[in-house]
Amino acid sequence: MRADRVEVSWDNGKSDWLVRIESGEEVISRHCKAPKDADETTLRAKAEETVKDEGYEANAAAVSIRR
Repeated sequence: MRADRVEVSWDNGKSDWLVRIESGEEVISRHCKAPKDADETTLRAKAEETVKDEGYEANAAAVSIRR
C-alpha cells in the first residue's frame, strides 16, 4: 500500500519524534528515537523506515517535517 502523506513532528510530551502516516481514511502514529536537533536527512530516513515497518510505501518527497 502507498502512504498518501507522511508527517514528522516533535512530540514534547514524549520527548521524541512522531511519525504520522496517512493512507486514505487510515492514520497511523508511531514514535521514533532521534535527537531533537536531528537533521532533515536523519528524520526522513527514520520516517521512511517507520513507513516501511508498517507495510507502506512512501515517496521521500511526500514526507513533511514540522519543527
